[in-house]
Amino acid sequence: MFRKIAACVVAAVAFAALPALAQPAKPAPAAAPAAEDKYVGYYYPKPTTVENYASPMQTIQGAERAQRVQFVTVVSQGTIQSAYRVPYSVFVKGDKAEKLIVVGLQPGELASIYRIRAILANMTTMSRLSPFFQERTVAEDANFYDLLKMLGFTQLTVTDGEKLSYQVNIT
Repeated sequence: MFRKIAACVVAAVAFAALPALAQPAKPAPAAAPAAEDKYVGYYYPKPTTVENYASPMQTIQGAERAQRVQFVTVVSQGTIQSAYRVPYSVFVKGDKAEKLIVVGLQPGELASIYRIRAILANMTTMSRLSPFFQERTVAEDANFYDLLKMLGFTQLTVTDGEKLSYQVNIT
């Protein structure tokens, strides 16, 4: 029972977008390129847009590699078991599982920065509906990046799987 509920909550979090009510400040463009990214060319092309997001949230105590892997496993399970085709795959990378990667599975689905931001907007909307988010934040003031910060993620990369990659460094 708990697995189904968790899968639904996480799937909902993963499927939502930010067409939200109140949003914190938008991520600022990165001042300098990040260090060598070993996932470029394997999971996604070199990011075409890199931004930094300073979350007002704190990483929750006990949010370690295992919890991030479990979160993404439940999200992935929710997308696989969805009644409709989900246009992207979600997985985690990094020595500490601190990098969340979202890859578009169909040509054109995530082919613009605006479509990517729309998916992220949906993820914010669904995050706000989760009990986890509501218990730990003022839900209407927080967004999906804040959820990732709370779970200990430091980077999010979304790609169309071909040419476009959008990367957010979360601090």
